[in-house]
Amino acid sequence: MKTSSLSDAMNQDSTRVHASCVAVAGRGLLIVGVPGTGKSALTLQMMAFGAEFIADDRVDLRLERGKVTAMTVQNISGLVEARGIGLLHASSAGSATVHYVVDLDQTEDARLPEPITIQLLGQTVPLLRGAGVPNLPAALIQLLKMGRVDPEWPSK
Repeated sequence: MKTSSLSDAMNQDSTRVHASCVAVAGRGLLIVGVPGTGKSALTLQMMAFGAEFIADDRVDLRLERGKVTAMTVQNISGLVEARGIGLLHASSAGSATVHYVVDLDQTEDARLPEPITIQLLGQTVPLLRGAGVPNLPAALIQLLKMGRVDPEWPSK
């Protein structure tokens, strides 16, 4: 399968993207960004905090029952890159439903940002701008475990 960009994957039922993926409490996080932005490093940091490894460098995405599922690519399953060290073995959970996408190319200027979304295989998925966010791995672990407070709070 040819690797495509997220924008190419808008109206397909499946695709392979240049990304990494982890899961916490069964909720998948697709990590995207240009090469060298730290996708593998974020994956390793989140694994150190207890996230399950799905895939590194390439991720297969498939639309299943109206949800986007991220899966390991078989020929690189169980491998994660540690820059300056090499390829490391890791146990892959195999797949997870994508609940969030974090883009390491985009900067979030707001302290408490309004929710934004991205279209992925025709489905709307929350998008986070991750470039320069302090404590990103820990914050993402907590987000995947417990979710985020509604921006309308406390008025809701």
